[in-house]
Amino acid sequence: MDYIGRNMQDVFLKLNEQYPAVLITGPRQVGKTTMLQKLMELEGRNRNYVSLDDLNERSLAKSDPAMFLQIHKPPIFIDEVQYAPELFTYIKISVDRNQRPGDFWLTGSQLFKLMGGVQESLAGRVALLHLSSLSQQEIYGGQAGAFTLDLDWLSMRQKDIQPVSTPQLFDRIFLGGMPALVSKKYEDRNIFYSSYFNTYLERDVRDLSGTVDSLKFLNFITAVAARAAQMVNYKGIADDCDIDQTTAKSWLRILETLGVIFYLHPYSNNVLKRTVKTPKLYFYDTGLVCYLTKWSSAETAMNGAMNGALLENYVVSEIQKSYQNTGKEAFLYYYRDKDAKEIDLLMEGDGQLYPIEIKKTATPEKKLINAFSVIEKSPLQRGTGAVLCMAEKLSAFNQENLIVPISLI
Repeated sequence: MDYIGRNMQDVFLKLNEQYPAVLITGPRQVGKTTMLQKLMELEGRNRNYVSLDDLNERSLAKSDPAMFLQIHKPPIFIDEVQYAPELFTYIKISVDRNQRPGDFWLTGSQLFKLMGGVQESLAGRVALLHLSSLSQQEIYGGQAGAFTLDLDWLSMRQKDIQPVSTPQLFDRIFLGGMPALVSKKYEDRNIFYSSYFNTYLERDVRDLSGTVDSLKFLNFITAVAARAAQMVNYKGIADDCDIDQTTAKSWLRILETLGVIFYLHPYSNNVLKRTVKTPKLYFYDTGLVCYLTKWSSAETAMNGAMNGALLENYVVSEIQKSYQNTGKEAFLYYYRDKDAKEIDLLMEGDGQLYPIEIKKTATPEKKLINAFSVIEKSPLQRGTGAVLCMAEKLSAFNQENLIVPISLI
């Protein structure tokens, strides 16, 4: 099976020269371990490897972390470190004593900000990265980098990228970005996702919540997937799977902790007082959404009732991944106010707001950018706007508003 190079590798190696510990978080099966094992081969240092999925190693790390680090001396790669937060204090002691860059490579299947114990112990000593499933840039090539509406960057990227038809794009949405599927290690996506859910998600959910009814949780995550790219509706989700809203909120937090979903919060400030307060929910991987919502093929997904939501989820998650893979934070929002004015996506950077509409059309109409005027009241300057769509080539409505093919993300 061919290894698909990750855009994050260069960022990781740079941070490894500066920080004593580097932690990569992200969901199961997205390639964290594979990437670091590849980098170990290239590193030329005799680095130890230990996985806390091994129950004996986990037991030692939890009960006697000092002994664990005597046996497994740095430089070391500790996989699935969230299972033994007891280690973090001892990693801190080692880091402070030795001050050596690159001593600890860590991975975890829980988001750092939601992982117990690490923030207090390793604040300022650990570099943090988040790896998701493969991005469009990694699978299909072209100039890598955080997505931007800079005309020069988009033009450079267009030189390397083949135009993509709507059916081809929905093939990408349907397949998703799990390395085992993209590399064709497993041909049957249904069996892959079914075992992914039963083996990994369910086990990790149990670790985080104690007890969980498997069937109810499957119904729950299916109800969540059916609402991808929509405003979160706790009551609707709870009613769909016969649980209460408190449980729905708790289980959503678990999906966020495991790096399965993320939120876009509504953009608001003191001037724009009429904006809504509810976040929108997205999955990092659209293949999982298609599996959970039971689309049997890319074609049925393309023609089905969810096609707009699937396309929006894909675009937002691809932009998010393009930032994560370069070690940057994406400041992404959406806009909706009480007058039903709406902008699918707002990117914030360098004191500017960049409004984006996402549409499944190859010939977008200019009226799609009408809503962009609402952000002119914002204290931030309005940057270049765009309609991200199925157009074959990069073009523009005018100097301030571009027409950008989704394949250029």
